[in-house]
Amino acid sequence: MNAIWLAAFGFIAFFVGYRYYSKFIATKIYKLDPKFKTPAHEFEDGADHVPTNKFVLWGHHFTSIAGAAPIVGPAVAVFWGWLPALLWVVVGTIFAAGVHDMGGIVLSARHKGQSVGTIAQRLIGQRAKVLFLFIILILLIMVIAVFSWVIANLFVGFPSSVLAIFIQMPIAVWIGVSVYKKKGSMLVPSLIALLVMYGAAIVANYVPALQIDLISYFGGADNDVAFGLTGHSMAFLIWIVVLMVYVYIASTMPVWKLLQPRDLINSYQLVVGLAILYLGLFFSQPNIQAPAMNGDVSTPWFPLLFVTIACGAISGFHSLVGSGTTAKQLNKEPDARFVGYLGAIGEGALALVTIIAVITGFGSEGEFLSAYTDFNTANGIGLDNFVSGAGALATGVGIPPGLAETIVSIMVVSFAATSLDTAVRLTRYIIAELGYDYKIPSLTNAHVATSIAVVLGAALALIPQGPKGFGSGGYLLWPLFGTVNQLLAGITLMLVSIWLINKGRNALPALIPMGFMLIMTIYAMTRQLLFDWMGIGGSESLDPLLAGLGALILIFTIWVIIEAIRIFFTNRPKNNDLQYYNEK
Repeated sequence: MNAIWLAAFGFIAFFVGYRYYSKFIATKIYKLDPKFKTPAHEFEDGADHVPTNKFVLWGHHFTSIAGAAPIVGPAVAVFWGWLPALLWVVVGTIFAAGVHDMGGIVLSARHKGQSVGTIAQRLIGQRAKVLFLFIILILLIMVIAVFSWVIANLFVGFPSSVLAIFIQMPIAVWIGVSVYKKKGSMLVPSLIALLVMYGAAIVANYVPALQIDLISYFGGADNDVAFGLTGHSMAFLIWIVVLMVYVYIASTMPVWKLLQPRDLINSYQLVVGLAILYLGLFFSQPNIQAPAMNGDVSTPWFPLLFVTIACGAISGFHSLVGSGTTAKQLNKEPDARFVGYLGAIGEGALALVTIIAVITGFGSEGEFLSAYTDFNTANGIGLDNFVSGAGALATGVGIPPGLAETIVSIMVVSFAATSLDTAVRLTRYIIAELGYDYKIPSLTNAHVATSIAVVLGAALALIPQGPKGFGSGGYLLWPLFGTVNQLLAGITLMLVSIWLINKGRNALPALIPMGFMLIMTIYAMTRQLLFDWMGIGGSESLDPLLAGLGALILIFTIWVIIEAIRIFFTNRPKNNDLQYYNEK
């Protein structure tokens, strides 16, 4: 079967979803008001609250939510066959992710730019808020660990991609400072920056001296270097340290100075990257080399599919970005449809091309099945299969194979980096909120909170030992990351549903995906916790780290749901007075 039919199906569905369903949600359910004074205007400070053009804001939001997750998840989930992965990406994006992402931004904008964790106090009580904040905090630290692990491994494996990434940062700062002072447009400077990045990638690909290959500097991957670390392990450690220094600086800078221009550059890069891959698909028209359904597996797709593909279908991390940074930059409330729903569509398109790249990147179905022998193996090879498969698609537009893989790796690193420093910034906000709640003034200091976020994230990425050797943290945490991500999405939809019900509106568009996500995710978490991580039933895969964190998060989640039900039925407002929520 020609893979182009999968792309056609996905694009038609996404177009219809944005054109009609998102308009219905925006006008009839959320009732977006162009006259509403957004937090960006009400609390404008030139740092976090900055009224932003919707195209620039879409760039920030899109690249912050995209990261590596909509690539890794689908690349792993094709283990069960391409059909369930495709259907979940398309249906989940249209009816769950779009509603969730737009809802998170609107909910925050209507509550003075507060995070979903803080809004939880108003809707479901102080105790639920604190529990919810701890769930969010654990998820964010896992995001820092997982995405730093992904980037460090790509830097080690594709040293020709490093120069382009390093060049992007000072250019982004220059653009941010120049545009902020002159009040000009970022469009042309951002496009020039993108050309400079790709130029650096081309030169580095053909000039080995410009490739920052730490392994070769240390005499080889298996060469003993120092402290019992091999060349590969030392290279990985150095990149983790470099990344932590970068995200510390980036997450404490004003959003206009680095975050906005860099994210706009990366949004163009994503659009260009997607265009290259889809055009390559159109011109090469490869055949699908994977089964539609892979029934001969020991790990069932139900319910694990819905937590393996998180970003790319629906993701709770999006609500943290939407309420943590995006809502603070929203110029007009109706922009939430363009930024939030279209951002979800963009991520769905990325997940769709990931599926296509992986299932067309093999020589035959037998070769695919030989590679995807079991679920654990799929977890380990998914990202590499995407890079090679996407590189093959890119050759369809005449890009040489080696350069194609370099460009794809730059794309993945860029998106993971934007999510990484956004996660650190959001972690700082959450630690500060907990500092206010527990009256610990030091935690409200930006540098103290950021330092805690960086140290915890790095430790979680480096310390655990596993099948990937030193620094297996990101690999080990991926299954738990997806589950916690989806739990957060379900809880966010619960907050949106309660808000809509209290305002007398139709809450079904949020209630239905909320119920589905909470049921599927709690089921998946319980199954993984008992049989995969705690070793019950004769399993030999006991994992104290995942078992401890998983049990804690599951308890907190069920507690939050119980608190929400109790508070909703005992303290529900008697009328739909807007002043009840202090929205105006």
